Amino acid sequence: MPPGLFTTTTRSHYIAGFLPTTMRRHKVFLFGTLALCVLSLLQYCKALHHMLMLRELYTSSVNLEALGFLWRGNVRSGMKPLPGSRPSDTGLWEPGDDRGEQGNAEVERWIGHGSEDPWGKEQPDSGNVNRMTVTLPDPNGPWGELHKRSFHLRDDPTPFFARTKSGAYCFREGTEMAFLKDDSGQTVQAAREGQRKILHAQQEEPKSAHGKYAQRKRLVKCMCRQGWHGPHCGIPTMVQHSNLPTKGSLMPRMVPRRVINAININHEFDLLHARFHELADTVDLFLVCESNFTAYGKSKQLHFLRLLLNGTYNYMRHKILYVFLDHFPKGGQQNGWIADDYLRTFLSYDGMSRVQGARPDDVFLINDADEIPAREGILFLKLYDGWTEPVSIHMRKSLYGFFWRQPGTLDVHSACTVAMLFAVYDGDGISLRRRDYYSMPGFRNYQRESGHILVHWSIGSPVHYAGWHCSWCFRPEGISHKLISAQNGDFPRWGDYVEKRDLNYIKGLIQTGGWFDGSVGEYPSTDPKEPMYAPKYLLKNFPLYRYILENPYA
Repeated sequence: MPPGLFTTTTRSHYIAGFLPTTMRRHKVFLFGTLALCVLSLLQYCKALHHMLMLRELYTSSVNLEALGFLWRGNVRSGMKPLPGSRPSDTGLWEPGDDRGEQGNAEVERWIGHGSEDPWGKEQPDSGNVNRMTVTLPDPNGPWGELHKRSFHLRDDPTPFFARTKSGAYCFREGTEMAFLKDDSGQTVQAAREGQRKILHAQQEEPKSAHGKYAQRKRLVKCMCRQGWHGPHCGIPTMVQHSNLPTKGSLMPRMVPRRVINAININHEFDLLHARFHELADTVDLFLVCESNFTAYGKSKQLHFLRLLLNGTYNYMRHKILYVFLDHFPKGGQQNGWIADDYLRTFLSYDGMSRVQGARPDDVFLINDADEIPAREGILFLKLYDGWTEPVSIHMRKSLYGFFWRQPGTLDVHSACTVAMLFAVYDGDGISLRRRDYYSMPGFRNYQRESGHILVHWSIGSPVHYAGWHCSWCFRPEGISHKLISAQNGDFPRWGDYVEKRDLNYIKGLIQTGGWFDGSVGEYPSTDPKEPMYAPKYLLKNFPLYRYILENPYA
């Protein structure tokens, strides 16, 4: 046998044995790569789950392009309300105006009722309850029919941002105006003319070989003050440390949103002062609903109306739209939660039906009277595009006064756009307070038409308060009145026990921080000087509101 033939045959057998081994190794490599891909996909899904987005992605029919999580609120930021009659200086419209012609076409499109009355909700039967237990203002008087007037929203002309010649766009309140940095990192001192200003700095280059001066403009960057973040220094700490998933796509608006704050009032008048002062330059309209019935169904006087007419709230009168609930819902006395829910339903239906010029991307904010949002968080919603909805607020919890701080926070669903209010919640404020928006009939259509992925998030965090919830924060007489007025559904109803209404007993609860069942909670120590202790207006008027800032019976 020739040597060459033996060599060729041997090589063939070697190659035949080598190929299966190589293929097996390739298969192992491919299977390993596939396993890594599957594990990566599982980790990605797990991350989405922790961000509370997986449920939205499964239920969403939005196309894949929407997965950029970009809120396109600026699409409608330039919308103008339809022309109508010129409102008065207070913003209030006289009754009898044709609201159908003045309504905003875009809002009607989101409501989806076309030419039908979008506000024609069937109200629960009031039964045999007397509607004429109080006297309203004289229709021919200066206030007219206060509970029937409408309010026309206007754009807020406040210059919240300042633009430099070089193009920097800085939030005035959050930017250190005295010293700013240019693009080279050098400090530029701004001139002072009675107040701090943002200046555009220019630097002359050395003379060129051609004998001409070349100038280049330095880009002045916003230098944020403590408590403010972001490239424009407009992101407050309570948003910076929140669970908002779209922080990377936040952009300031050229035209601020209008903010509508809806509240029900009973006798929380000091807290109402605190709210008005806290949100004075942030909220454009306060919808304040008062009823001549308590939550228990007993008749009562319209104390807020009296204070409104005697000038107590004159400093905020131009932003208040009075909502009057003159009946008690059928079944509310047997089931107190019917009455409790109906208060917010009527507030949003009646109040929003009288708001003119609203745009789909305006903000609707609903709170209880003892829930006061911090100004900075609501101002962020007003001035920025890019956040998702609905929005809740982490509030500092306290009992009887801000001195008894309870552990944790109260995280309450509080805000959404006007478009979502009508498209998803059907205009019902109580639905916004609940957490099942993703199961509502209009959820998918709103996501599809708006291009938004609806992801709930909260302003603030358990350690970064974004508001205050001061429960039972009254003097002893006010607490006794609340016990009597409480709805018949939150059991045990302590107002049914005479000894619980005794003022000396209530003073003892305030002194110790105890509850009506005899328990005494464990409260961390507090100091009025600590951050977010109480709304700023109360602290500035400490002697007047000492009874809820310091324990009066300690």
